[in-house]
Formats: sequence, C-alpha cells, structure tokens
Amino acid sequence: MNALCQFRTPQLRLVHRGKVRDSFRIDASTRLIVATDRLSAFDQVLETQIPGKGAALTRMAAWAFDAARDVFPNHMIRRVGEQGMLVREAEPVRLEFVVRAYLAGSAWRAYARGERTVSGVRLPDGLAKNAHLPEPVVTPTTKSDHDEAIAARDIVQQGLLSRREVAELERASLSVFRFAAEMRERRGILLVDTKYEFGRIDGEFVLIDEIHTPDSSRFWRRESYERDPESVEALDKEYVRAWLLGEEAQGRRPSSLPGEVVDETVRRYGEICRLVTGGEPPVDTSGEALVRDLVREAVLRDGCVVIVIGSPRDRDHAERIAAALAPYDVAVATRVASAHKTPGRVADLARELNAAREPIVVIAVAGLSNGLGGALAANLIHPVINCPPYRDEADLLINLPSSIMMPGRVPAMTAVRPENAAAAAARCLQRPRLRTTLEQEMAEARREIEDADAGELR
Repeated sequence: MNALCQFRTPQLRLVHRGKVRDSFRIDASTRLIVATDRLSAFDQVLETQIPGKGAALTRMAAWAFDAARDVFPNHMIRRVGEQGMLVREAEPVRLEFVVRAYLAGSAWRAYARGERTVSGVRLPDGLAKNAHLPEPVVTPTTKSDHDEAIAARDIVQQGLLSRREVAELERASLSVFRFAAEMRERRGILLVDTKYEFGRIDGEFVLIDEIHTPDSSRFWRRESYERDPESVEALDKEYVRAWLLGEEAQGRRPSSLPGEVVDETVRRYGEICRLVTGGEPPVDTSGEALVRDLVREAVLRDGCVVIVIGSPRDRDHAERIAAALAPYDVAVATRVASAHKTPGRVADLARELNAAREPIVVIAVAGLSNGLGGALAANLIHPVINCPPYRDEADLLINLPSSIMMPGRVPAMTAVRPENAAAAAARCLQRPRLRTTLEQEMAEARREIEDADAGELR
C-alpha cells in the first residue's frame, strides 16, 4: 500500500497544513480538507505514515457527520474521493471539548498520579483503570501545539467564550456523544471518549474538523471490555501511544515506528472503519489516486499549466498565455519568482511542483538574461517552455537568445508566441480528452494553407 504524507497541488491555495490534515481554499466559503496518512501522538508528528489511515478517517468522519447532522449542525458539504472532504468555511473556536465516558488515556494517567480534577471536573475516588463513569463528563482543552486542560470558568474568565456559549457547546458535545455512543454500542463498540471542535458560520456554532475517528476518539469492543476492562484492546491511536510510552520507559524517544507497529495500526484502523461504516478502506491511497478522485469530482482539472513570471511587469504577457490556454480547459496558475533575485523561491517552487501528482507543464516568462527558465528546467521533472515577453520585434531579438541557449542537460523548450506556448503546453500534458481539440487545430491550420493555395491557382 502507498501512503500519502502530504498533498500538494498548484491548482489550489494551501491554507493550513496541520498535524494530519491539509486544508486548501476552494473559494471564499468552501474549503477542501485532505486527511493524510500522517500520525501524531503526544503533540509529535511521527516520521512514519500509516497507509490507509487518511481514508479511514475521512470515511468515518463523513459517516459520523451525516449520521449526527440532525443532532447538531456541522460544516461538511460532502466527501470527495477517499481522503477528501468539502466543507463550509468556519471561524474556529480555539478550544476542544473532550467528552469522557470512561476513565482512560491521559485522564487515567493523571488519576493514577493522585489527581482528581480534570478540566475543573471532579472525579470520584476509588475508580479503577478504564472504569465506566457514572455520567459522561466534558473536559475542555486549549487548542495549540500543546493542548492543556482548561476549566469552563477559566474559558469565560479568559474571554474565549461567554458563559452561555460554553454551556451551549457543552450541551451540544454531550448530545452528539450520547447519540454516537448509542449507535456504536448497537454494533458492539464502546465510544470511550472523543473530542469535538466547533466553529461559527454566519454567527451560529457548527461542528468542524472531524468527529468519531480513531484519531479523535477511543473505541473498545464491548465484549472485550466486559471480559477484562483493564486490558481491553484499543481500536484507535491509543495502541501507538502505549507503544511510545513503553519506549520512553526504556529511555528511548523514537520519532518513527517499526514495521510491526505500523502493520498492527493499519489493522486496527481498518477494523474500526469496517465495524462502524461497513466499508473497507481502499488499497491505493497514493497522491495519484487522490488526484484521480478529485478530478472525477470536479474539484481539480486533469492537467495544470503553471506560468512563472520573473517580474510583476510580465503579468500582461502571462495573461495572453492564459487566454490562449482557455480552449483546452486546463487549470492555469501564475507564480512570481526570479532566478536572480529570489533563487530560494525558485527552488521552493520546484520542490512544490515536483511533489504534485497531476500532469503539469511550466511556462517560464522572463527576458534578457533568462535564468528563470533554465533554473526551472534544471530542477523540475515537468516540461518547461520558455515564452519570453516582448513589446516588438526589436525587443524580441534582445530577449530571445537567452531563452534559446540553455546550458547542457537543461531541457527547456522555447515558443515565441503566447498561442504557440499554450498549444505546446497542451500537447505536453498528454491528456486523452485533448486529442480531438488538437486534431481539429491541426486540420484547421491545414485548411488555411490549402484554401490559400487554391486561391493562388484561381
């Protein structure tokens, strides 16, 4: 199985790359969230990915959002492909509302140290590990690089929310939790604890991020818990946390996971996904598979031309190229980078485009000493076409030589006219759907010659 560490595309603007999710702007009111196969534990993103994890998270979160929509509104529009979700843009509340029905995880570790209060909530004495609490409790935490417990009264005192808003979100958290716990118990699964995140859309609270996944929740098999509560098997991220704690007890702080831990984590994520949703996580969770999904769902185009200009003064030339690309119905993105003034930006752009998985062609717009096209061609796996800007033929004669004479093993092509650069880019994309368009263009060009020749004969 392939794993998706990061998702990159020049077609969408990256808004945020979190511990697990990458967020992209679709428009002012819509965002694409991609659940990658990254794994975080104890506020650390591990170097090892878990194949299929992002797909399991997306499938479970989408299923849960749909199921609980009538209990409390959420931001999901629809799932797109196996690892993507279109959501409404929301203003996030910088808190997490954790609901606990059992004494497990960090709450148990604190309780075992003698602490009896979690986020201002008093727990009774005499509880054992994994004990079922008399009633679910809400234990908020701050949302930052290092989440910290915070009492409801402190939320109000710090001005994060009003007393009425805290009460509303606590009620919402408990209502959604009880609804979800009942649904899962019918399937033989105990929802042990979970976190909820909220945002505002048009002034109203909605659930955001994810709900009821192995990253945000703990799940146990009911029969396993009834058999031995203290050693119940976790169908979530707690398995990895326990392994890391065991390593730490031995004086080690690993940043990656061994193969057997990865395999077991894959099994547990897959199992809980099947038990909850009835669906199997896909085998292929590569970037290419995600691109195919997003193209099929019309979130992305099946090819992208990136026009890189060396100066803002070249925007008019770039716009002529973009206009010439319109008949091909491909995505067009414009970036600004200078090989001489911002070489680091050129290198960053090359890394970004090389990591993308859709077909890409780059058109470099730079004149005089055109180091831009050469720098891009030397560092990109994608085709590069130089299209130097010019005002007239005299200007062209000055700009053209540097675009034609590339150093050895720097395979940049050159097209003088914007329409030729666009046509060359369309051919380089190698999209089957463009075959008819390109054949029609060639036939039209032949007819022009034939018609002109026929006129001469008359």
